[in-house]
Amino acid sequence: MPHYNYLIIGGGMTADAAIRGIREIDTGGTIGLIGAEAHPPYNRPPLSKGLWKGKPIERIWRKNVERNVALHLGRTASTLDLAAKRIDDDQGTAYTFDKLLLATGGTPRRLPFGGDDIIYFRTLDDYQRLRALSEEKQRFAVIGGGFIGSEIAAALAMNGKEVVMAFPEEGIGARLFPPDLSLFLNDYYRQQGVEVLPGQQVTDLQKSDNQLVLTLCDGKTTNERAISVDAAVAGIGIVPNIELAKGAGLRVENGIVVNGLLQAGTPDVYASGDVANFYNPALDTRLRVEHEDNANTMGKHAGRNMAGETVPYHHLPFFYSDLFELGYEAVGETDSRLETVADWSEPNRKGVVYYLRDGRVRGVLLWNVWERVDLARELIAEPGPIDPRSLKGRL
Repeated sequence: MPHYNYLIIGGGMTADAAIRGIREIDTGGTIGLIGAEAHPPYNRPPLSKGLWKGKPIERIWRKNVERNVALHLGRTASTLDLAAKRIDDDQGTAYTFDKLLLATGGTPRRLPFGGDDIIYFRTLDDYQRLRALSEEKQRFAVIGGGFIGSEIAAALAMNGKEVVMAFPEEGIGARLFPPDLSLFLNDYYRQQGVEVLPGQQVTDLQKSDNQLVLTLCDGKTTNERAISVDAAVAGIGIVPNIELAKGAGLRVENGIVVNGLLQAGTPDVYASGDVANFYNPALDTRLRVEHEDNANTMGKHAGRNMAGETVPYHHLPFFYSDLFELGYEAVGETDSRLETVADWSEPNRKGVVYYLRDGRVRGVLLWNVWERVDLARELIAEPGPIDPRSLKGRL
């Protein structure tokens, strides 16, 4: 039964960042990692960004083996016994620990049809499967118009593929972008050769003569249409992997609930990354964030606290994306249902969108505007009230 001073459940960016944090303080403590994937930790964003623009796949690896870590890959932690400080995995191996980090991430939501004919894009294996298909197939369906869907549709189109993009909302990124920007993106993607089908729910998928036939419905009528493609990719969100924590009696609510030190209800158990529900003082609310900056920053913070620091996590994460020749960074609560104030230097091409509620800026979208994230964080931290007219030219 292997014993570790630090045992990490999860093999993603958060886990690797935690290892880095531990090693900054404790260079000799034993570290074990249990990861469901067969691969050691790697950077996830290039899977839908840089690798489609020709960057070498070798650059994704995080190289945590250089930090003296025992990797137990291709395994899933199945039970957690808090009293015994013991983890059992799906292959019957038991592990004990002094400190535990739950960096279990999330699992893609799946449609109730299509089975493995739909690629639910999230992992390196998903990228490699889609990349292989793109080398022999031409016409692709992308299901979903959110973060992953918008990136994959752009990546495939930039690689000369025919792309059909279907989603139930009125515009691409409708939950994030204000309506006029979201509708602009519909037209922008069409100009890049993507067939954009807003307001369409995919209700079925069947195989027919080496083709996939998707059934679409507009959700308002009984009218249906069918489209044929060579392959289908879906990006419809993830569900946090809380089963291990829930089974152990830890508090779960939209993820694993942690305190300011990222402890999950008991001093020697921490949670971090996509799965962690944490309090952010700038927004005075609890968040669960599924993006790279949070994975890296929160993971490292958890590692340092596991190794002896007692510093609360107050970081407000940002995220970013590239959509053909457009790009953005966003920080805070960027919800299109909030009041928005746009400050465009070039309409829909370059500018800043502010998200407001109760006289305060809750989030900032920097659209083709760079190196302003820290200033945006400062603005979000201001107590207000803020006159929306004063935001013109602010960033």
